[in-house]
Amino acid sequence: MISERQQELAALYALGALPPPERQAFKAELSAAPELQALTRGVQAAIAVVAASTPAVALPPGLKDKVLRRIQELKAAQCSAQDSPSSLAGLSFVPAAGESGWKPLPIPGAFIKLLSLERDRGYAVLLGKLEAGTRYPAHRNAGPEEFYILTGDLVVGDRRLVAGDFHHADAGSRHDVNYSVGGCTLLAVLTTSDPLVAFASA
Repeated sequence: MISERQQELAALYALGALPPPERQAFKAELSAAPELQALTRGVQAAIAVVAASTPAVALPPGLKDKVLRRIQELKAAQCSAQDSPSSLAGLSFVPAAGESGWKPLPIPGAFIKLLSLERDRGYAVLLGKLEAGTRYPAHRNAGPEEFYILTGDLVVGDRRLVAGDFHHADAGSRHDVNYSVGGCTLLAVLTTSDPLVAFASA
């Protein structure tokens, strides 16, 4: 049976509106679900029919040149802003490309990357990564924690989380063994008292 979530993802996929990580996760889901494949093909066919039946509208003369000029102006303004030292004050960036910055945890197949540390405000933002089949041991949460699944799957208790799902845990709450079947990447916000933050920033 196709869920409401799958119907929504199929429509967004057919329209080309899914962000790359969610698109990849949905393609993996599609490969193992013939019923979902049929639904997605149907949505794509319906979109094609609507597009074909839409009457062609002549664009006003000079519109294309006007749009291209505006794009060039915006690019020039953006480059100028990027070149200004004052525009970068207080900003920091962590590039997504490559594997730099990841620290292996003492758990085989588990990694962490520190993105931002706000000691004065008491929190840190990190990326976590579990390889396929990795099991993260049971633990008690030192402080409140939030995490958002970016790619893959993570099983927490009796709940299977996938890309786009969010989880909150109160300070002092307990997590049994968490594990990932196919591997996952998640974005986490933790308090600076969390041992993972100390490990990531060491």
